[in-house]
Amino acid sequence: MPIPSPDELRILRLKAGLTQTELARRAGVSQSLIARIESGKVNPRVSTLMKIYTALRDFVGEKLTAADVMSTPLVFVTPRTKLLTIAKIMWEKGYSQVPIMSPDKRQNLGTVFDNDILRAFLREDTRAANLTAEDIMSDPLPIISSSTRLRIIAKMLTYETQAVLVEHNMDIVGIITRSDIAKILMTYSTPLHKRP
Repeated sequence: MPIPSPDELRILRLKAGLTQTELARRAGVSQSLIARIESGKVNPRVSTLMKIYTALRDFVGEKLTAADVMSTPLVFVTPRTKLLTIAKIMWEKGYSQVPIMSPDKRQNLGTVFDNDILRAFLREDTRAANLTAEDIMSDPLPIISSSTRLRIIAKMLTYETQAVLVEHNMDIVGIITRSDIAKILMTYSTPLHKRP
């Protein structure tokens, strides 16, 4: 794992919303050490930097919830939405899936994945233009609470699940995809100077 610089630690600490005192407590070091590291007045051992960095990364996994990382407002289609419309939405927005909801967003009916569209065009050829979401949909995406922790969501999305819908007060309010989680985790696992 690349070693973060003191300035990168400061940027990540601020981004996570942690004070120097909170980070010091979590890392088992003094607040004055954090302050001196961030100001460049001390050149810490690599093991100390890694200890602080690990505490910061662990905090992010514990603190962030679905509400913090979800994409909102939810873009969805209804069962009667035409295949060509769905394909256009997905292409323009760069989505690999789109949920199928009842018009009032109260029912999670299914999902159209990019491979569902591809299969429909290959199987149906010119008739594909007449298909609707309900003709090609896959199973609905799982629904999680807006208070679900990032660490749990990340584990859910490492298996067969490609995305989850986020619910708050009985309403579907957003979606979280694997790429959403990857962006967050990358921020806290790759020092800034190594990022593309």
